[in-house]
Amino acid sequence: MRMPHLGGIEVLKELRREPRTRYVPVVILTSSQEEIDIKTCLDEGANSYICKPQSFEAFSRELQTIQDYWLRLNRSVAAK
Repeated sequence: MRMPHLGGIEVLKELRREPRTRYVPVVILTSSQEEIDIKTCLDEGANSYICKPQSFEAFSRELQTIQDYWLRLNRSVAAK
């Protein structure tokens, strides 16, 4: 969400505006648990919003779960 130079919401808006990346799944992975951030990201087209856990071990487990879902189970439309 809070990246140097260009924020996550701006990146998300640009991805959704561009026809080549409009259907690319976007997962927001952030430390922000602010409801306004969640709502804004989902309103702008994020497919998922995940709050990073505190410990490295929990973070590693969550990344594996995210990877399994988005790369193995999820089905999406191919970009044209």
